[in-house]
Formats: sequence, C-alpha cells, structure tokens
Amino acid sequence: MDYVLNISDYYIFTPYVYPASWPEDGALRQIISLWLVTNFGAENQVRKELKLGTASIFWMSFPTVALFFWEIRGYSKLFDNINESSLGWPGVFLSIAGFLFFTDMCIYWIHRFMHHKSIYKYLHKQHHTFKIPTPFASHAFHPLDGFLQSLPYHVYPFIFPLHKVIYLSLFVFVNIWTISIHDGDYRIPGPLICLINGAAHHVDHHLYFNYNYGQYFTLWDILGGSYRHPSALLGKGPHDHIRKLMAEASKTQ
Repeated sequence: MDYVLNISDYYIFTPYVYPASWPEDGALRQIISLWLVTNFGAENQVRKELKLGTASIFWMSFPTVALFFWEIRGYSKLFDNINESSLGWPGVFLSIAGFLFFTDMCIYWIHRFMHHKSIYKYLHKQHHTFKIPTPFASHAFHPLDGFLQSLPYHVYPFIFPLHKVIYLSLFVFVNIWTISIHDGDYRIPGPLICLINGAAHHVDHHLYFNYNYGQYFTLWDILGGSYRHPSALLGKGPHDHIRKLMAEASKTQ
C-alpha cells in the first residue's frame, strides 16, 4: 500500500490537495490519504465489481435454471456410469479435452463478437470499466453478456456425451479459472506462455481491448490474429509501470 500512497502523493495529494507545510510522512496526513485512497480507489472498484457481479448472477440464474431443468429432465447427453460411454475411460478423458476445446472456441468468438462496436457499449463495456481487474471482476458482467459467455458450458452436454461428475468438476474448474485470470498473478511456466491464456494475457485484454479474447488457451487468438504477448512478461505491465513511477518519484525527492 505504500506504493499506492507514494504515487498518490506525488501526482495528486502533494501538488493539489495538501498545503506544502504538511509533510508527506506525517501520521495524520497518511491516515487521511489512506482513507481517501481506500474509499475512492481500489476498494471502491471492488465494491463496484461485487455489486455488478451479484446483480449479474441473479439475472443470469433464470435462463441458467431453465437449462439445468432440461438437464434433469433427461434432454442432455449426461450419463451416470462409465460403462454407458461407448469408449469407457478413454472416452471420459476425451470428453474433458473436448469440453475445453469446444468451450474455449465458442467463448473466443462470443467474446470477440461482444467487442463489435455496434453492441460493445450496451453489454461488454460494463466489464471493461475495470482496467486492472481484481478477482471480483471475474463475474462482473452485464447479465446478458455473462449468460452468453457461459452458454457454451451448458450447451456442450446437450451435444456431446459427458459424465455427470466430470461435468460438475469442470463447472467448478471453469469458475476457478475465470477468477484466476482476473487475479493479477502473472506467473506462468515459460514453455506455456504461448499456449495458456493466463492473468498476464487477460490483463492486456482489459488494457488494450482487441487482444487475447481466449478463455484457457491462446490457440484461437493466434488463429484469429488477436494474440498479444503479455506486456507484464516483457517488463511493460502495470506493476512495471508503477515501479517506474516510484523510481522517478524517489529521484525527485
């Protein structure tokens, strides 16, 4: 938090808010500054993300419940026992790969469609108000936007056979993954950087708009010409920018 406070002092509080006689390291000033940053900065963003996400999940639940109802009524291709799969255990593992491939492909194109200028401002723009997202932004969408991007997960078992336990496990995985690409942890094993769409890739999507639409993999971004190597892994990400500002601020003091 000292980084945030120092940057705020350098660019806002010292030149525009506090009198020159009030030192930056004064305890009372630091407490007031932290209160202002907390209420109007990151904490305010988290509150907005939570508010939007909560409202979105509520409205999304109605069409989602309809899909779940069709599942339990037997209209899907979900099954209970492995022996119901014509390929046995190999078929189960194949279905996991198929689910990931199918949903990644569909979400890529749905997501890219959401960026079309004719509809972006009505739907997907709400999610992009968070330039440097936190994990709470993972479900902070316009309800229709969120439902359309979740639709491939629900559609898959109506098209392809899938074990019920595998389906539930993948549903949990999907939610954890969605949170993880918004969590600001840019670490990813070197050989997988150009394969896996992680948080470093996704924050560039929030910052630069027309890149890295994928959900799990970079395949469709590469094929669709929208792949961007993560700025954070080139030393040009948000954290690097803050460190640069900090260095500049320290030189002037």
